Amino acid sequence: MIGTWESLILDCPDPIALGHFYEQLLPMQIVVEEPDWVELASGPESKPLLVFQKVDDVYTPPQWPGQEVPQQMHIDVRVEDLDVGEAQVLALGAVKAGSDHETFRVYLDPAGHPFCLIAPTD
Repeated sequence: MIGTWESLILDCPDPIALGHFYEQLLPMQIVVEEPDWVELASGPESKPLLVFQKVDDVYTPPQWPGQEVPQQMHIDVRVEDLDVGEAQVLALGAVKAGSDHETFRVYLDPAGHPFCLIAPTD
């Protein structure tokens, strides 16, 4: 095992509205609410999170079942060390997506789906 599932992030035009929708749909509650980012959890310190991320002006909803506009989401995987985690996912066949930040790095899985390795926050 390389890491633990931290969160699933969905792109959307209005994270607050979508967060409140899923709060009513699922046994989860909003634990972080910001204009561009909303997190839901099943408890105060519970993981994984369901997260809604604002995409400005360019958001196009996915088409189902068609693939002209594919689904827009990604998984965050928490690792203890970003360098070690990176070496492991690259060895599995992931490729770097060119987005390295202090607390997370973005990769593409072998089918091209984005995912992030994230550093511990505690």
